[in-house]
Amino acid sequence: MAHKNIPIFIPHLGCPNGCVFCDQRAISGQIEFCEADVERQLAESVATLREGDEAEIAFFGGSFTGIERGLMMRLLEMAQPYLASGKVGSLRCSTRPDYINDEILAILAHYGVRTVELGIQSTSDEVLAASKRGHTADVAMHAAAALKAAGFNFIGQMMIGLPASNIEREIATARDICAMGADGARVYPTVVFANTELSNMSVSGEYEPLTEEDAVRRTAAVLEVFDAMRVPVIRVGLHSGESLSSPEKAVAGARHPAMGELAMGEVTFHRICAELERFFEGRKVLEPKQTLVIFVPKGATSRAVGQNKRNILRIREKYSAQYQINRIKIIEKSSLIGYNIMIDVL
Repeated sequence: MAHKNIPIFIPHLGCPNGCVFCDQRAISGQIEFCEADVERQLAESVATLREGDEAEIAFFGGSFTGIERGLMMRLLEMAQPYLASGKVGSLRCSTRPDYINDEILAILAHYGVRTVELGIQSTSDEVLAASKRGHTADVAMHAAAALKAAGFNFIGQMMIGLPASNIEREIATARDICAMGADGARVYPTVVFANTELSNMSVSGEYEPLTEEDAVRRTAAVLEVFDAMRVPVIRVGLHSGESLSSPEKAVAGARHPAMGELAMGEVTFHRICAELERFFEGRKVLEPKQTLVIFVPKGATSRAVGQNKRNILRIREKYSAQYQINRIKIIEKSSLIGYNIMIDVL
């Protein structure tokens, strides 16, 4: 059974548009929002579903629960025929922590919203202030608690590399999101978009954009936290189509279109290194005809190998002389999950 999201983007609607990093129009690829187009978008998207698909309509982009109340309810109404027919199983929306209250939660529950994604971004008040987020970390914690108490699934969104942030604050944010009871997380290394305040801050030297290497390192660190706490990360980095390929729009920061794959590959590389050192502890080097076998979870071959065989090359550079590793083979093993690794020789 395939899970399908039917995304409806509502850029900037309901959002005070004060955050230094934000350009939702660039991210969603939409300049304006047209309510009249939503019914057509829904009908066309639902028509592509196959029998057995598990579908969800997702209101993304702006702060859904902050838009004009009548519009919010009309959008939710448009989804009702698909819920009633069973073609769509639930609704999802993204919003800001300061746009959650008991009245809003009652409306969402009434219309079949099951999952709410909160743009927490950071739980450091200094980072939130420097990013002009417009609320404190306490607001996010209270919103998350209200969602959990009302029975919603809660996804915590966080960012890497915001102004005044560092790897320690990002690790703390990941731990806080786990402690809030998140059912999942999204991790977004900061991209500097043109015509944002963050772009001006970059030019003036007030803000230093992430390098690719730093983005990978810091993102990998928070992925380790979520993995240790068994909170699934459902997305790392913006989608490759979200203006990342346009140098006129994405001007600096974590612009690599496969940033998520790079970060997950970094976590996998460190896990492989740790397992190699455990495996060879007290052992002799490999015999000339032996092959080092690295067992990885299903679907994890690409992140184990790394982009352009980055991880394989680093493993050879780090361990070949020490352990006489000549041949390396990656095999997927269905009993492994997450970032778990097993080592053997053939």
